[in-house]
Amino acid sequence: MKTIDEMLHLALLTTDQHQQISAWIARADSPEEILKMPPVLWQAVERASAVMGIDEDLLRPPAFDAGDIVCG
Repeated sequence: MKTIDEMLHLALLTTDQHQQISAWIARADSPEEILKMPPVLWQAVERASAVMGIDEDLLRPPAFDAGDIVCG
């Protein structure tokens, strides 16, 4: 939901789109149900994701030289 909120804040989604997408996600019982979101809403999310560079972030290999980050 944080990403959807950021998309709204950046004016990449309209208030109406944000409300509809948020409601759909809240009602969904599973990831499969989220995938059944109406195409018009998916298109809005895809456009906003492209502008934000989300796909590139997901495809970037992990940085193993992240400095002094301690895991665990």
